[in-house]
Amino acid sequence: MMTLAPQTAHEHVDEDPATGPRADCVADSAGGLTFDITDSGESGPAHLLLRVRDSEQEVRLPLTPSADGRLRAALPSSVELPEGRWDAYVQVADEAPRRLVPGVNDLRSLVDRAPSGSRGHVAVRIPYATKHGNLTVRSWLRAPHAEAGELDVREDELGVRARVYGTVLAPEAYVEVESRHESVPVIRTGLTSGNPDFHFTVEYTALRPGLWDLWLRPAGEPGPRVRIARLLDDIADKKPIFTYPRVTAETEFGAVTARPYYTKDNDLTVKVTVAD
Repeated sequence: MMTLAPQTAHEHVDEDPATGPRADCVADSAGGLTFDITDSGESGPAHLLLRVRDSEQEVRLPLTPSADGRLRAALPSSVELPEGRWDAYVQVADEAPRRLVPGVNDLRSLVDRAPSGSRGHVAVRIPYATKHGNLTVRSWLRAPHAEAGELDVREDELGVRARVYGTVLAPEAYVEVESRHESVPVIRTGLTSGNPDFHFTVEYTALRPGLWDLWLRPAGEPGPRVRIARLLDDIADKKPIFTYPRVTAETEFGAVTARPYYTKDNDLTVKVTVAD
């Protein structure tokens, strides 16, 4: 039985990616993950541990023998995994947990994934290799969720096509373009709704230099604020993969350059800087 509990006092062992225990991962379209680890022949109960960074939470999954002679653990979509980066370990009996390194990741089911959103939230888990070559699972849990799709970078504005999950768009729905500087007023922009799909534009001429985050207000002002992000594919870190051109625009604040990008959390943001 899997548990979500405070982090134990066990020390963990970092592994050399060339020799450490490997885990193959298979993702399913519902958001579940299956881990297969080579059986090293050690005796005692074995578990796969997922530990979230900068927290005291861990998920412990039993490892059981599978038909191909390996040990298997399943993380079903029904088990909520709080948003964050979860480092993967294997632990046998009372030995110190050992860091897992990635084997083969089969993430084909995540490409162009379109969950129903019937549970009121969207759960995303993407296994990936860290810069040190270890296995980590990036998890998102958004309720509701606004998924960014095609971006149309034009001369003086940005066009965004998106879809909302876990709620519906009311006639009063709109998008907020919010500066990271608290003293700067929020800009509202209307949207064209096909429910659940919608489209909106961000006019660069209205933006002063800074970072501008994009939020959906599906029920209008009284309802929730939903961060617009791109989560539903097999890429854990969108920022270095999805790159967009800078454009120059004349504004009341002077000439600026603007471009959209995805943050480290895969949220959609527009960066505006003073033009050279």
